[in-house]
Amino acid sequence: MMIHFLLKANDEILVTIGFVVAAVVILVLALILLNFGMLWIQAASSGAPVSIRSLVGMWLRKVNPKVMVDARIMSVQSELEEISIKDLETHYLARGNVPNVIRALIAANRANIPLSFPKAAAIDLAGRDVLEAVQTSVNPKVIDCPSEDGRTTIAAVAKDGIQLKAKARVTVRANIDRLVGGAKEETIIARVGEGIVSAIGSAETHKKVLENPDMISQYVLGKGLDSGTAFEILSIDIADVDVGDNIGAQLQADQAEADKRVAQAKAEEKRAMAIAQEQEMKAKVKENRALVVLAQAEVPKAIAEAFRKGNIYTVKPE
Repeated sequence: MMIHFLLKANDEILVTIGFVVAAVVILVLALILLNFGMLWIQAASSGAPVSIRSLVGMWLRKVNPKVMVDARIMSVQSELEEISIKDLETHYLARGNVPNVIRALIAANRANIPLSFPKAAAIDLAGRDVLEAVQTSVNPKVIDCPSEDGRTTIAAVAKDGIQLKAKARVTVRANIDRLVGGAKEETIIARVGEGIVSAIGSAETHKKVLENPDMISQYVLGKGLDSGTAFEILSIDIADVDVGDNIGAQLQADQAEADKRVAQAKAEEKRAMAIAQEQEMKAKVKENRALVVLAQAEVPKAIAEAFRKGNIYTVKPE
């Protein structure tokens, strides 16, 4: 009787444990469905299915499931090449901007620009705005040279000494293949400025530059300034050229003034030397006079000494 009672009690305990486990499982499934059910249904209905297991794994890895699902739906709806949810999650964990990368791929696909997900992800992780790069590749960008850093023009001097002040506008297009490791806009601006200075400096007269400003553009374009940059230069247009100061005349005037000061300094030096020599000669004259006076003072002494020694005597008159 006791054994039968114990068996019956154990069965009741097991049933209770089973009910508790089932309740916990149902509760967990309900929470999962409550949190991820809509995302799962949204992905499945959009033709970009994502398993519940993947969604739960994203949550455990602290990845935003909604961002991943939205990105996958955009890629599938835009008929991009297959991008796995694992690739999207990997880029997200690498601190990449997944939605921006997908938008860039869509824009590149619409513009027939070859761009793969790995390359777009690499560009994004390199710190570049891949979507802006694609847009710049489709719609070329105009860069002012010089940029707005306090200067409005680039000043250079022609061979005749006349200063010219020029302002250029550079039309560039992003080069997708060189975005990773390519130099930015600052390099383009610096190189174009250097080319303008060289072009004006090599002109025989400033009039030739004013007559044909296009010579600056041709000269600068011929130097291949976009080498090693993330851009391709399409054109360089000279927006404005103004005549500045006559630097050559100013330099000559400054040189003449400097020569004048040098000559004055040398003349003053000679004058000072002459005055010094004059004073020295006067001192020598006074010294010689003193010596003469001393010599004259010795004559009476010598005569007196001669009288004492009998070397000199007087002749009495007969």
